[in-house]
Amino acid sequence: MVNLQAFCYMKNLIIDIGNTRIKSALFEGEELIWEKSFETLTDGITHWKSSSFNACLVSSVRWSQEELEEQLPFAFHFLNAQTPIPIVNGYETPHTLGLDRIAAAVGAWSFASGTAVLAIDLGSCMTFELVNPQGIYLGGTISPGLRMRARAMHEFTARLPLVAVDSVPTSPLGTNTQAGMKSGIWFGMAYEIQGHIEAHRQKFPDLQVFICGGDAQSFESLAKDHIFVVPNLVLRGLNCILNHNVKQN
Repeated sequence: MVNLQAFCYMKNLIIDIGNTRIKSALFEGEELIWEKSFETLTDGITHWKSSSFNACLVSSVRWSQEELEEQLPFAFHFLNAQTPIPIVNGYETPHTLGLDRIAAAVGAWSFASGTAVLAIDLGSCMTFELVNPQGIYLGGTISPGLRMRARAMHEFTARLPLVAVDSVPTSPLGTNTQAGMKSGIWFGMAYEIQGHIEAHRQKFPDLQVFICGGDAQSFESLAKDHIFVVPNLVLRGLNCILNHNVKQN
């Protein structure tokens, strides 16, 4: 039997290994203690070895469990499609569902269990994940992110330049080509986000929305009642998954 009081103070190390960066965080129960990113696994190991933690979860798109077992000097849970999660996965092909997508859905659910939640991750792609009030993941959508849209217009046309999308346009009307492209990219995504939210609210009026990802701060202006920007939502979801597995054991 799990000692629930001790469980609340358990420290979890979360490691999320992506294609370009390695993100990590230390949680005590559900409270975030620190969050750090690394370029290499060696740099991460140096830091993690100096940290005190009770359990660890690793999510990786770069290395397999076997490869990481040879490199990491501590025991860990490895996230895959068979790992138990605290919500029901209603996806038709759960083995093809990105682990970051399900982690974002779990993270959103952990903030607002009992109501429908929509997790929006603004990274290389923009993803939407919907969980109903009963805690069933219903699926989601995937579309191009900010930089992917900019690259697509440049690479699939003869004359359009590659525009930077590191600032938020002030108007949906551009007065030159580059301004028009920037406005089309940013406001196109903003309207897409708003459209998804409104469509899901037709069925779930109490829907709560959580926006995360590298470009989340660019869309902070969308935050209002029941819409929250939580940049580390995926890490929080991974922590919830680890807590769920520790409780089960």
